[in-house]
Amino acid sequence: MTTQPSLIVGRLGRPTLSRDGRTISVHIPISIRHQGGRKQVVTPADATPWTSRASRIDSTLVKAVVRAHRWRDMLESGHYATVRELAKAESINESYLSRVLRLTLLAPDIIQGILEGQQSVDLELDDLLEPIPPDWAQQRAQLVRNQP
Repeated sequence: MTTQPSLIVGRLGRPTLSRDGRTISVHIPISIRHQGGRKQVVTPADATPWTSRASRIDSTLVKAVVRAHRWRDMLESGHYATVRELAKAESINESYLSRVLRLTLLAPDIIQGILEGQQSVDLELDDLLEPIPPDWAQQRAQLVRNQP
């Protein structure tokens, strides 16, 4: 009779062995979230990462920042006199255009982090379209939570 070696997996306990002894089930606490059109595995906050995370450029965030600056330039250059005119020309909702335009007020280091893929792990476009404080320190406190 051979004995099965026992495995201990972290704090969560032992893996379970099937009755026929051919399958081991291991519980790994992760969740999957959709971000930037991609699926991403998210580990618990108290777990240590098994590999270092490379930069991840979120094209949705980058496009929004670029659009915001392009639209601001169009307004400031006099190409369009009002947000309403610009929204009509771009065939988008005026309210959405106004919310995206606020991204031009982000702190330079937050914008740089987005462009380099070093933004907070859980930062999404919806977070940026919410009201953002004008003070850059307050922006960092609100938007820079979990760095990669």
